[in-house]
Amino acid sequence: QVQLVESGGGSVQAGGSLSVSCAATGYGYSSGCMAWFRQAPGKERERIATIHTGVGVPTYDDSVKGRFTFSADNAKNTVYLQMNSLKPEDTGMYYCAAIPGGWDCFSRGQFEFHYWGQGTQVTVSS
Repeated sequence: QVQLVESGGGSVQAGGSLSVSCAATGYGYSSGCMAWFRQAPGKERERIATIHTGVGVPTYDDSVKGRFTFSADNAKNTVYLQMNSLKPEDTGMYYCAAIPGGWDCFSRGQFEFHYWGQGTQVTVSS
């Protein structure tokens, strides 16, 4: 059974930086699709970054492009999201999600990501 455990996040003032990580256990595949989603209070969950861990080239939503960096360490089965130049609108719960062995990751819909982390809170104050 795949489990995703997130860590990191926290509170920071606007312009600051935070990082979150997501460690996968029971993954069973050498690579696959991983993504970061976030859900702001009162809003729907949105995908902000996607990566195929075998290829290692991430794609980003326009709202975070140039500020966030999504990386994968396959040896550790862990992905990371480095968040710089944070804005108050980045506030929300951040979730990692996975499709073990998946491909064509950017085209996958949210509900195709079968495995999810528990979420970690990111709060950015103005």
